[in-house]
Amino acid sequence: MSDTVTPAGSGPRLQILKTYKLFIGGAFPRSESGRYLQVKTAGGRFMANIARASRKDFRQAVVVARKAHEAWHKKSAFNRGQILYRMAEMLESRSSGFQAMLVEAAGYGPESAKAELDAAVDRLVWYAGWADKFHQIAGNTNPVATAHFNFSFPEAMGVVAVLSSKQCPLLGIISALAPVIVSGNACIIIVDDPAPTIAIELAEVLATSDLPGGVVNILTGLRSELFVQAGSHMDVDGVFAIGSDFEEKKKLQIEAAEAVKRTFFVDDAPPSQWLADNRQSPYWILPFVEFKTAWHPIGV
Repeated sequence: MSDTVTPAGSGPRLQILKTYKLFIGGAFPRSESGRYLQVKTAGGRFMANIARASRKDFRQAVVVARKAHEAWHKKSAFNRGQILYRMAEMLESRSSGFQAMLVEAAGYGPESAKAELDAAVDRLVWYAGWADKFHQIAGNTNPVATAHFNFSFPEAMGVVAVLSSKQCPLLGIISALAPVIVSGNACIIIVDDPAPTIAIELAEVLATSDLPGGVVNILTGLRSELFVQAGSHMDVDGVFAIGSDFEEKKKLQIEAAEAVKRTFFVDDAPPSQWLADNRQSPYWILPFVEFKTAWHPIGV
């Protein structure tokens, strides 16, 4: 019997392909339906199978998000800003990997990929800075005819469903989730774009940052299958829809009116336009806050 040991790596090696799942509650479960979608590179080569979320997955994500919101909105604004900044740090630490994915999966050129990654990091930092400042542009001291101080101030609504950009797989998601969660909301992001693997790679960044599980949940799948659920679910407080066509917008508005929820629509755009300053605004925070009013007697 020979004592010869074959060195590792000297023979043919089976490639281990990554399994892309959903991101719910800080964990990575498979879809309850077992369904999947095939994802191809920009060049048409098979890249991966990715989970296709069902309506039941969406309902489960809402339950998780509601529970996460209760603790998240009680954190101080300063602490939420710190956590968004930490998310930016973790994304920056994986910059080379995300740039490579944008090139392979989304067909970007190297310079465009770097520009989008840098903008995504900067946008998280930008919204982190607004965490304890947007109250100043939204709150107010109200004049009243009695001997009282009267203050109005914004508070997070609760759970927001986000229909993310179909054209901008990284910066489009960051530009939607950051203004939603910075005020204390939790969200469920529905991703249906040509490079959905990037969204789950982003989920791994979120899972290794200080963001509590369930504050951001990411469902890959078919938007046409899930958007009505987002509009009609009675425990969803708002819908942030990017790139809705006329029929989708009309249906969401009808469902939202029945379920008494707020909607906010933003036009989609090519990746180069998402780099512009008008794609970040403190006024993107305000659609998903409620205004509370407090009275206090003068001199007491």
